[in-house]
Amino acid sequence: MIKRLWDSARDRIVASDPGFVRLRLAFSAVLGIVIAVAVMAPLGMPMTIILVAAISAMVSAFTVSDPEPAQQAVTLLLVLVAGATALTVASLGTSLPPLDSILFVLLIFVAVYGQRFGSRGIALGSVTFFLFFFSMFLQTHLKQVPSLLLALVVGLGANALVRFVLLRHKPESEFYRIRLAFRARLAAVIRAAESYLANNGSGRATTQLRRANERLHEVVLLIEDAATDVIGDRAADALRRRAIEVELAVQWLAITTTRTCAETLTAETRDDLIDRLRRFRALMERDPRELPLISETGEFSKMLVEGSRLADTPRPGDELRKAIAELALADVNAQRIAQRDYSAEVEHPVEEEEDEKTKVFAYDNQTRSAIQAVVGGGLAVFGGELISHQRWYWAVLTVFVVFIGSSTAGATFVKGARRLAGTLIGIFGGMLLAVVFSGNTPATLAGILVCVFGMVYMSRVSQVVMAFFITSMLGLLYSLLGTFSIEVLWIRVAETAIGGAAGVLAAVVIVPVHTRSVMLDDVDTTLDDVRTFLERTTELLAGTENVNLIELSRELDRDVEQLRTTVEPLTHPINLRTARRDYGWHVLTTLDTVAFRARHVAARAQPGQLAGVDDDRLHLFTGRLLANIDVLRRALAAPGGRAPGTLVRDDGTPVSDRVVHAETRAVLSSLSHLDEALIALGRVFVVDGTAAR
Repeated sequence: MIKRLWDSARDRIVASDPGFVRLRLAFSAVLGIVIAVAVMAPLGMPMTIILVAAISAMVSAFTVSDPEPAQQAVTLLLVLVAGATALTVASLGTSLPPLDSILFVLLIFVAVYGQRFGSRGIALGSVTFFLFFFSMFLQTHLKQVPSLLLALVVGLGANALVRFVLLRHKPESEFYRIRLAFRARLAAVIRAAESYLANNGSGRATTQLRRANERLHEVVLLIEDAATDVIGDRAADALRRRAIEVELAVQWLAITTTRTCAETLTAETRDDLIDRLRRFRALMERDPRELPLISETGEFSKMLVEGSRLADTPRPGDELRKAIAELALADVNAQRIAQRDYSAEVEHPVEEEEDEKTKVFAYDNQTRSAIQAVVGGGLAVFGGELISHQRWYWAVLTVFVVFIGSSTAGATFVKGARRLAGTLIGIFGGMLLAVVFSGNTPATLAGILVCVFGMVYMSRVSQVVMAFFITSMLGLLYSLLGTFSIEVLWIRVAETAIGGAAGVLAAVVIVPVHTRSVMLDDVDTTLDDVRTFLERTTELLAGTENVNLIELSRELDRDVEQLRTTVEPLTHPINLRTARRDYGWHVLTTLDTVAFRARHVAARAQPGQLAGVDDDRLHLFTGRLLANIDVLRRALAAPGGRAPGTLVRDDGTPVSDRVVHAETRAVLSSLSHLDEALIALGRVFVVDGTAAR
């Protein structure tokens, strides 16, 4: 019993944090703080200076995220320069009010605008802002600057020691852990399918099956991103193709499970199917390093044989039995690539794309957000001063947090609400911890480290939980500095509310960006990438070009993920308008289906597969899809009204009557399903459709 609970908990942890990336990041922050404090404490430095060293180690741990160690080292050096400037200017500003508030608000513009320069810009902007903030929080003075700079060097040095020596990034180990997470999430899908059959397709079982598929998709993307560092570009390309095949097989398993459940099944048949899924899950839960043992077991061979050979008289559940066999085979092929067995693979060239240079000065969404953040910061200073002359900077911090990563007024509102909710909950945690650990410095320090760990570990998962740990940590910090009171924590809540309101007001009033307009831009970008995908697919099938459709299909996946982020204010429960929530979900699920069908095409298309079969009919078929995409893109310019043009449906005529190969039929079937998804998208945007052409 205990072992089963432990195994279940371990699988959940592995699946929720693929590769233990967040766990390593959280431990890096905590270990960096411990090292920085261990170096500074024997020097007899005051608590404020020690805390600056700890804060430098913590902030640099989760903001510096360049892909290569050499790039991380350069960013850390730049952070040293930017951090030294921030500490010096902040210490000067605290003695010359209101210079501190003016500089702080201007710094928001720099930090938010820096997002346009990628991970390094985000790191420099965030570290500079947080060091400036904590300098005001600790009330540092100009005469302390030499000690502050020493603390900064120690903090960044501690992070460098952890980052490059103690907990350095090991691609091989991380890739193996991601594979473990893949097994855990694959098993979760199968477990959800078992539950769906056992509960006859209940609403809860349906939700579990959908969520399990979504989480598996996240791990597949992580595997593809991590593969290049471990097995090289060529092998990574083969793994991407095999990973898509696994993902498609999993989605087909989910579809056939729902179809099978709708059939009239006897209790014996249902129990047999559930038992097959359970035995299959037992194989999937094995360590991936045992792949030869898995693929050579009699159980595995039996599944392949039974699934690939349907009886002369089809029985209920045969479709699900075949889906299990197809998933088993796809998984083994993918695992072989991960273990560097390329004997059965065909190499596909990888096209190198030039990175677009980021313009230093441009008026776009980042610039607009930076302007809004400055206005919101100014309002936060004014409102924060009304509540507390000493702690107004909490309101400005909230403005900065809600604008980082937010591109619309709706996203700003949602982040502000989450921030306030987490702070309210954290008030009680902070009060409880401060009372329990009162007067016990070691316990207080341990509590702070636990809060730091929770804050970093949950920062990419839940803003509410992250805000809870931040507020709880502040209660302990105030206790450590001897300034704790319940009134201080409630001031923190009030300042957070003022900052959130100021940010939302600025986002709504100052050059507002509405969620719907950004959503339409994202949809247009996705359709443009679908057009490119179809054009290159036509070239590949006709044999005129040998292109990598896998990368193009993954670009569509990224487009859909961006759209998912954009429409969150529409789909979030905080949006009380049901019609808007339904509309957001409809757009998202339809585009998700388009990307899903594109993955089908990418996984099945081969170079020259339709060469010489009937090129004119092929171009006519794909040309109609391209024309429909143009109609949809024109419809985006006329939302709410009758869009110009009509969508032409397929008349059911095959590309060629001479197509006999199953692989070719599969590709054409996938293209037809992509066509259906585009027609469904047309219904969302009120586009007319003709019966056929």
